[in-house]
Amino acid sequence: MNDVIFEAIGVSKQFGPPQGILGRAAVAMGLGSAPKRLQAVNDVTLTIRQGEVLGLVGESGCGKSTFGRIAAGILPPSDGKVQVRAGDGVADDTREIHKTVQMVFQNPYGSLNPRMRVDQLLSEGAVYHGLVNRKDTTEFVAQLLLQVGLDASYAARYPHQFSGGQRQRIAIARALALEPSLVVCDEAVSALDVSIQAQVLNLFQHLREQRNLAYLFISHNLAVVEYLADRVAIMYLGRVVEVAPAEALFARPNHPYTRALIADAPRIEAKPVSYRPIKGEMPSPLNVPSGCPFHPRCPQAMAVCKQVRPDMVEVDAGHLSACHLNAPGAGTQ
Repeated sequence: MNDVIFEAIGVSKQFGPPQGILGRAAVAMGLGSAPKRLQAVNDVTLTIRQGEVLGLVGESGCGKSTFGRIAAGILPPSDGKVQVRAGDGVADDTREIHKTVQMVFQNPYGSLNPRMRVDQLLSEGAVYHGLVNRKDTTEFVAQLLLQVGLDASYAARYPHQFSGGQRQRIAIARALALEPSLVVCDEAVSALDVSIQAQVLNLFQHLREQRNLAYLFISHNLAVVEYLADRVAIMYLGRVVEVAPAEALFARPNHPYTRALIADAPRIEAKPVSYRPIKGEMPSPLNVPSGCPFHPRCPQAMAVCKQVRPDMVEVDAGHLSACHLNAPGAGTQ
């Protein structure tokens, strides 16, 4: 485990109005009720190794973007902890975490300051962290632009003067400026045209090989994750329900939710395909079902699924799943 550069241990995140002393006292005396809090991420434990791509997949609203922001140090966890390796030790302050973990967002235009030129966007963080002298920023920016497939002359332009694909390349260059070990990619290609998506994915692969980068690649596009990821984690209502090597997960999905996602993914096939959309809608994170949160939509739900939350168990080498169907004799219930 010496090559583990990122570890989330029991990470949870709740959002909601704070409750003061008087409010808690009123609840204790039965004079009121505690305000509802949204459980965006719930008891997530994941690791990422140097040079590894971990895909994080789930429906919109499942909490994967929130977890990505926690991983990048943008949001603090409500419970649990995140450990990031920096050099020979563990990063113990926000400054060091932000150098080691960078993030590429879904909307490249929204993530770039429209009032700053490209050279300012790419050099600001590196100068602040002492990675480059201000007098050397011209060459530094030129090298970053070349690494992401853009001409060095673009340094004097503003974000609005670029296409969406070019802006995303600039956002990637900005992430690389701090020489991170891990890059969190939050739907980093979903806003791009299909042809541009392929180019940016190939750029991610090239940078990974060149810099030995690790990625937390957040996406709802299973085809993209299958192409890029070494391991895949499936998230539902803030919980990770299955983790496995990418090849094993797509060949032998264990959890009913994973199987439903893969069955529902569009494919190019010569024969007619009958799509079976996942039954129902994902419940609100304000009112998470008891037991297994997927049981209201699961075609194989049993009585125990409504009462007991399943533990994550190893169903194969490196393949973990949280489902009561993995219990001995479950199929006979």
